[in-house]
Amino acid sequence: MSTRSSSVTAQPVAHLIDEFAKLPGIGSKTASRLAYYLLRGPREEATALAEAILEVKERIRLCSNCFNTTEDDPCGICADPGRDRAICVVEEPLDVVALERTGQFKGRYHVLHGAVSPVEGIGPEKLKIRELLERVGRESPDEVIVATNLDIPGEATATYLHRLLVPLGVNVTRPASGLPVGGDLEYADEITLGRALAGRRAL
Repeated sequence: MSTRSSSVTAQPVAHLIDEFAKLPGIGSKTASRLAYYLLRGPREEATALAEAILEVKERIRLCSNCFNTTEDDPCGICADPGRDRAICVVEEPLDVVALERTGQFKGRYHVLHGAVSPVEGIGPEKLKIRELLERVGRESPDEVIVATNLDIPGEATATYLHRLLVPLGVNVTRPASGLPVGGDLEYADEITLGRALAGRRAL
């Protein structure tokens, strides 16, 4: 925030705007609107938001098996004995939500928490790749579906995983075409995503 705008904005409000602006996809204008919305609203609404944020930080953890966000460890999907012997590898927890909405996949997931991107300083060692390889060796899944995004980091990650997984003797596949190139799984509609998953191809 500029010095001039800070001089006409009370410090607590300016601080709140700065904190909102740190969130992904939130610019300075949106951060200001959010801050002033909370300022105008009832105290109870602001308190509820603050309590929800603290509750998430205190109660939500990563599943020690798949690294999805969960309140219980292992998560409900990993603990479900009715799930198929297949692992779907995704970049983020939101991708699990998107894929579960399709109803097409009945196996388990593995969340990498990002994608290989040298430009952003993200190497394989910063992702849950070592844990994936250990898990494949431990569980011997029927199939590993590499459902990383169809952008440059996602494709690079898929290629890297394929090189590591094939020597382990596992069937490695990729969702079929139909998903927009450069798009994130979380933004794909359920029908397109479901068809891509159902018609997956060998990687």
